[in-house]
Amino acid sequence: MTTSVRTRFAPSPTGPLHIGGVRTALYAYLFARKHGGEFLLRIEDTDRKRFVEGAEDYIVESLKWCGIQPDKPSARQSDDLAIYRREAERLVTEGNAYLAFDTPGELEAVRLEATAAGETFTYDHSTRMKLSNSLTLSADEVKNKVRSGDPCVVRLKVPAGQEIRFTDLVRQEVSVLSDRVDDKVLLKSDGMPTYHLAHVIDDHLSGITHVIRGEEWLPSAPAHVLLYRFLGWEDQMPEFAHLPLILKPDGKGKLSKRDGDRMGFPVFPIRWKDPQTSEKFEGFREAGYYPESFINMLALLGWNPGTDQEVFTMEELIGAFSVNHIHKAPARFDPDKARWFNAQWLQRRPDHDLAERLGATLEKKYGMDSFTPEFILGCVRLLKPRVQFEYEMPVTGSYLFEHPVHFDDKVLDKKWKAGFQPFFESLVGAFNKTETFNASSLEEVFRATAESHELKPGKVLQLLRVLVTGESGGVDLFPMLELFGKEKTLKRLANGLAYVSAKFVDHG
Repeated sequence: MTTSVRTRFAPSPTGPLHIGGVRTALYAYLFARKHGGEFLLRIEDTDRKRFVEGAEDYIVESLKWCGIQPDKPSARQSDDLAIYRREAERLVTEGNAYLAFDTPGELEAVRLEATAAGETFTYDHSTRMKLSNSLTLSADEVKNKVRSGDPCVVRLKVPAGQEIRFTDLVRQEVSVLSDRVDDKVLLKSDGMPTYHLAHVIDDHLSGITHVIRGEEWLPSAPAHVLLYRFLGWEDQMPEFAHLPLILKPDGKGKLSKRDGDRMGFPVFPIRWKDPQTSEKFEGFREAGYYPESFINMLALLGWNPGTDQEVFTMEELIGAFSVNHIHKAPARFDPDKARWFNAQWLQRRPDHDLAERLGATLEKKYGMDSFTPEFILGCVRLLKPRVQFEYEMPVTGSYLFEHPVHFDDKVLDKKWKAGFQPFFESLVGAFNKTETFNASSLEEVFRATAESHELKPGKVLQLLRVLVTGESGGVDLFPMLELFGKEKTLKRLANGLAYVSAKFVDHG
């Protein structure tokens, strides 16, 4: 056993990794790193009926994209089947587990009996005595059934009338009466262990000191405490931390793997293609999120640092993380907040890196050498504060790259006055004479020209934007004109004025 902190993430390869699972991995990773310990990845692949081809690779790739790096190669439960069988047999031999031969028909009959009595069916110390198992059959009957190969499972023998207590790092002291705990199946009829048995053995043998997992496992925790006790490992039992649920954006129910597809936002870290149906589900990566923004958002979905800080690097998260600040209440997933986080991380990206990627996109659309590197860099600096994702730049800022063909007629119809034509013609002449074609000089010329025509600048400011870009809104106007330069600005203005002249020719 190790004395230093060691955590693990133990997903089942039964499909794509939901963000709830990634959050579990993240918290376990942060906790281990905060305390100078180790973080392990274990693939719990003993449920062969639900096993999905490619799911393990997907899990590994997802964690890698997130920046969650295990300290050792991932382990697989299926490599240790002999150990689980050995410990299950020991539990049976020592009277802490038993063989259950009950059939689906027997179980259904007892279930209906409980329903008729107004009770909830529970496989426990009272119902087990009504079923076929090694506690109700003679030793010879049990031997004959085993010899004949009758299907059976190994179940935990939960004692009656005991208080099971343990400390949860999130929920503090937890106390459960054993009468409310099921006789969990430990070994299935195919010889494969269930999660309940396998993870206890694995966590013990790998020296796990802290088990951080979802709230859905809290009802099973008392059975796991009993297993540690029965296996003689109670004094080495890891500490538990059960994380709150992640709810849908409307707060109505747990966020499921299908919610994102229905509601238009991702719930997987990276794209998943169902190997059976070939159906594709987009992930945060494919939706344009940075891994840093995804992790940043996820960390604050159920935890807070106790300060007003919201934007964290992974190293900052490690330094700030504490299980004491994990919420007990469910956390509501907010797609708008997720996009906000990505915008924050976009602002942190170096302009030259963004310009390089934007340039590659523009090259595909407009051809080689359509724009100079300096122009692309200038576009990035103007667009960066106005977008949340990199892919939005060439779309949101299309007016920067394309000569306007269409103009916002709603603005023109509402704001254009007959007397504005002389103003804009004068502005063209003033811009043409401007020696220092920068944002501040252009704004001064614009205001001076408006004043000379006895116009308030606000009356014609948006019209200038429409004439130059065709759009009613966009990046800062005068820095944009500086970026265009004199020749391109005057050409665009002339084109816009020609459109307005033709449009309002009948209006005088």
